[in-house]
Amino acid sequence: MTEDIKGLIEKIQKEGIQAAEAKAKEIEDSAFKKAESIIQEAKLRAGQIIAAAKEETSRAEESTKIALKQASRDMLLSLRKEINAMLERLITSHIQQTLKPDELAKIILSFVKEHSGENKEDIVISLAQKDTDKLSGFIEELKHAAKKNIIVKPSEDIQGGFIISFDAGKSEFDFSDKALAEYIALYLKPKLSQILSEAAS
Repeated sequence: MTEDIKGLIEKIQKEGIQAAEAKAKEIEDSAFKKAESIIQEAKLRAGQIIAAAKEETSRAEESTKIALKQASRDMLLSLRKEINAMLERLITSHIQQTLKPDELAKIILSFVKEHSGENKEDIVISLAQKDTDKLSGFIEELKHAAKKNIIVKPSEDIQGGFIISFDAGKSEFDFSDKALAEYIALYLKPKLSQILSEAAS
């Protein structure tokens, strides 16, 4: 009887151990599968995050390139505008300094001698107020030399040079500081643009 009980206990223990081992194996397998699934999901998510980060970085780089290109273009346009304005100021200043009353008198005299015979109408000369005052004596001499009426008009728009008409103002030759500066700048600006373009490339 004792042997039977002992055998029964051993059998129960053996079956219990086997059942526990089987359950443990089942739990272990389930945990392993769950871990595998979590790892796969984490890898997939990490891949998505990396891809999204790369795409965002690429977009940011492209956006930065476009912004830098636009900023460079804007700066170049601003620089060109400033240089053009500075160039015009410089040219105008030099013209005003060059066209002193003595020089103006020579140029006007030469021009009147060359063109005064073309019309019988009044000659109209527009000058800066400061030059009108300084050339008043010369204008009287010019009237006698041209043998026709010469009208001198001070102009606030002229800082240097002169505007002259041989048909009482119907048409005119503009030798004012502004007109001469525009003409010279027109010649210089293409060269300046070329220099700036070469510097930018």
